[in-house]
Amino acid sequence: MKRVTFISKEFTNGFEFIRNYPRSVTFFGSARTKEDDPYYKKAMGLAGQIVKELHYSVITGGGPGIMEAANRGAFEAGGNSLGLTIELPHEQLTNKYLTDKEDFHYFFSRKVCLSFSAEAYVFFPGGFGTLDEFLEILTLIQTNKIPKAPIILVGVSFWTPLEKFFRAVLLENKSIEEKDLSLYTITDNETEILKIIKAAPIRLGLKYDENLEKVEDDSSENGHEPLSGLFKKIGW
Repeated sequence: MKRVTFISKEFTNGFEFIRNYPRSVTFFGSARTKEDDPYYKKAMGLAGQIVKELHYSVITGGGPGIMEAANRGAFEAGGNSLGLTIELPHEQLTNKYLTDKEDFHYFFSRKVCLSFSAEAYVFFPGGFGTLDEFLEILTLIQTNKIPKAPIILVGVSFWTPLEKFFRAVLLENKSIEEKDLSLYTITDNETEILKIIKAAPIRLGLKYDENLEKVEDDSSENGHEPLSGLFKKIGW
């Protein structure tokens, strides 16, 4: 119960934080990208344009690499540069270009908040974490669990092989439909990216649907028993 209470508090604080910045674009990408990398420079420049031309806030995980680049671009352009940071056992990875931040203990609650109300998601090349975030948001939109929003994959040479896998394996085996491949855009063209973001509707959070999200209070109807009952069965 203590853990559940703590998780609930993280979500509440995270949603309240995001509520203060209703128009935003969330950046994802590798934490290992160095300052001299072309993708670092591109993320920095794109974030600056989003702030100056569209007047949106830029949100990242608040760490190094692509996250730092996006925050730096927004910060130096004079806009809202936001970080949803994570506590790690032995290191603090928060970059120095944040105008505001919210700290998280759990990765999953942080990830939910990173995707909660953005007008668009911009993915730069990254590792397992970036792919995890991309595929989860893609799945949420595919299954209509969250409203459709642009997913922009920056780095044609990086993302094209993944799309080829989607077509050659997933589509060929009927694991996805052709229309699912239109849920994202692969491009390096910054003018196109800004145009896509500008055309995206303002989401202002996700509306609570009581019919879809209600939870039954009586756990006995689901066949669940308290842990004490389980321990009694196994002789503890």
